[in-house]
Amino acid sequence: MDVRLIAGLILSPFLIVFVYAMWSELLRWKSEGRAQYGLTYSEETGTTHVTALEEEDAGFDPETFDPDIANEHWEDSGTPDSDDDTQTRGT
Repeated sequence: MDVRLIAGLILSPFLIVFVYAMWSELLRWKSEGRAQYGLTYSEETGTTHVTALEEEDAGFDPETFDPDIANEHWEDSGTPDSDDDTQTRGT
């Protein structure tokens, strides 16, 4: 097989995903207007993710995050991440 054909076959899935993302963002932009994306924090799961922010929302600032407060929240809720792993061992 030709090297260019192999390279095209390898790169085509990435191109398809990129074009799909561009198309869906264009449709969103036409219906909703310009969006500001930022990092948001979920206290329930303790994770962050990138999403479109509301106009009045400033987003999550990792510099102001205090991990001790988040750890206290997880310890109080009794998640399987705690020191007692009897729930995961099945005993």
